Amino acid sequence: MADIEKSPALLALEDGTVYRGWGFGAAVDSGGEIVFNTAITGYQEVLTDPSYRGQIITMTAPEIGNVGVNPVDFESSRPWCAGFVVRELSPAVSNWRAQATLHDFLAAHGIPGITGIDTRAITRRLRETGAQRAVITRRVNDPGAAVSAAVKHPQLEGRDLVKEVTAAKSYTWDEPLWNGAGLEPNGGGDPFANKPPVRHHVVAYDFGIKRGILRHLRSSGCSVTVVPATTTAKEALSLKPDGVFLSNGPGDPAALPYTVEAARELVASKLPVFGICLGHQILGQALGGKTYKLKFGHHGANHPVMDLGTRKVEITSQNHGFAVDVGSMEGRAVLTHVSLNDKTVEGMRHDSLPVFSVQYHPEASPGPNDSCYLFERFTKLMDERRR
Repeated sequence: MADIEKSPALLALEDGTVYRGWGFGAAVDSGGEIVFNTAITGYQEVLTDPSYRGQIITMTAPEIGNVGVNPVDFESSRPWCAGFVVRELSPAVSNWRAQATLHDFLAAHGIPGITGIDTRAITRRLRETGAQRAVITRRVNDPGAAVSAAVKHPQLEGRDLVKEVTAAKSYTWDEPLWNGAGLEPNGGGDPFANKPPVRHHVVAYDFGIKRGILRHLRSSGCSVTVVPATTTAKEALSLKPDGVFLSNGPGDPAALPYTVEAARELVASKLPVFGICLGHQILGQALGGKTYKLKFGHHGANHPVMDLGTRKVEITSQNHGFAVDVGSMEGRAVLTHVSLNDKTVEGMRHDSLPVFSVQYHPEASPGPNDSCYLFERFTKLMDERRR
């Protein structure tokens, strides 16, 4: 940590607030919308979630980096965020699977971090003022310039970030969830052995898809063909799927008319369709509804959601800055899940077609596995269609 202590850095918000700390990761300037994540663990999954494209992440847990990084825990091949803010960067890495430190990982991918920051103060400010643009910089002698850079940084509204994270071409996915054997320190064992038999073929749209979702689909007995976000409905249907999945992803769903048009045609095909996060918002627009920007978004692994059908409460993992307008869906879809924090839409279904979606992440398993039944619901819809 000695070299980090010699690298002063600052975090500047567009409202003029400046926080001083110590830089780690890449020694570059970077800007984005700053958000706070309330998860206690899982910073590797957070960093490699493509839904964070264009955002600076603030972790509310006080110590980050103590397990280093390893590809087994990644949700994609690389980190996607614009910057990383922590209260204390752990001076030691204590995990046998670690292949690098958090500092080295971010530096290798050109992403700056800042430590020694009062992350509680940032969280309180964002809850009061709403989402803000921010900049991380090592040029600490001119905080006014950093604030100006934050003000000039593009907002998330109206930006198509999906094209920056989607796959360049189609591919198949054949890794299920771990079988429980885990990984041995010297590489023994196959964590993806005992694959379940294939019962269905699913086309999964990659708007920024997480590996955890793909593993759940494969573990549910699905062969999965992942397609780029720009794939038309006609191209997707030509693959003869039993169902279609619409993935998570970054940015403003209102800036993605090509995805909405494809989703509209896929719904009309009467195939089972399942959407998560951005896929849920795209589906809402495809059904004729509207989406809007949340004040500071939902980012964390501890959000309570009620299933209105069973009245059960699920503890969920969430990462989104936009939501479906419940009023705009009246007569177009049935509300199935609601946030107990702010009453926003967390799930919906079509009243007559095999189409449903949720705003949260059922694959993420934030401690409990409350929401895994949604993958079974998807496969049951495909079973019913075959009868």
